[in-house]
Amino acid sequence: MKKVILVTGASSGIGLACANALQSDGHTVYGSSRNLANMKSVSFKPIELDITDDTSVKNAIDKIIKAEGKIDVLVNNAGDGISGPSYATPVEVAKKQFEVNFFGVVRVSNAVLSGMIENKNGLIVNVSSIAGLMGLPYVGFYVASKYAVEGYSQSLRMELRSSGIKVVLLNLGDFSTGFTGSRSKSPFTLNDAKLEADYNTVLAKIEKDETAGSDPSMVGKKISKIVASSNPSHRYLIGKLGQLISVPLKRILPGGLFEKSINDYYNIK
Repeated sequence: MKKVILVTGASSGIGLACANALQSDGHTVYGSSRNLANMKSVSFKPIELDITDDTSVKNAIDKIIKAEGKIDVLVNNAGDGISGPSYATPVEVAKKQFEVNFFGVVRVSNAVLSGMIENKNGLIVNVSSIAGLMGLPYVGFYVASKYAVEGYSQSLRMELRSSGIKVVLLNLGDFSTGFTGSRSKSPFTLNDAKLEADYNTVLAKIEKDETAGSDPSMVGKKISKIVASSNPSHRYLIGKLGQLISVPLKRILPGGLFEKSINDYYNIK
């Protein structure tokens, strides 16, 4: 059955790959961006939407409902990242990270869920990260925002159990996208050479891994299968095995040993 689908953050990277794959499947796909100038020559329907703005979200959802009568699937993909020492990041900077990565998800979900509940049918796909399942150094507030998406998604799924609406989490490893170049990097402001060296070392390793990450089309193929499924799983881990294996390892290893293995990977001694 062909569906009406909204993919947020569809101008590039993961969102673009998802929107293209779903459009190829014959669905009616709306892909959003804050700036439609970034959405030239796309195969799906571009729509302006700023996930941090209530009015922008309402206007976009109303426009889709007016044209299509419903939204069957929401893919909450839009997000960004910051890096910096968790012990010195200003609260206002941390709030901005949550405004996009967490409250943006809540804002768009709220806007579509009333219609889904009325129709007793729908699918919410929240794009998270393996960073939503474990702490990682020097991207602490990105990690925290993804942990929030995890808890919200699980609670939402419980609340909607009898509604016919499914809630799915995608925990992604590293993918080669523009996310790396657009990350906001907080300057190191403390007078501590060792910690500053750690910060620079970790950030270089993170960027190297992302640059060598998987092709976003992998996520597009997976989301096509999820949307086609009548009973999707609660969670999908997507990426290179070497990264995804850390998820079960966290369950198996003692906490101290697991954290040491992460620090060793990032050369924090």
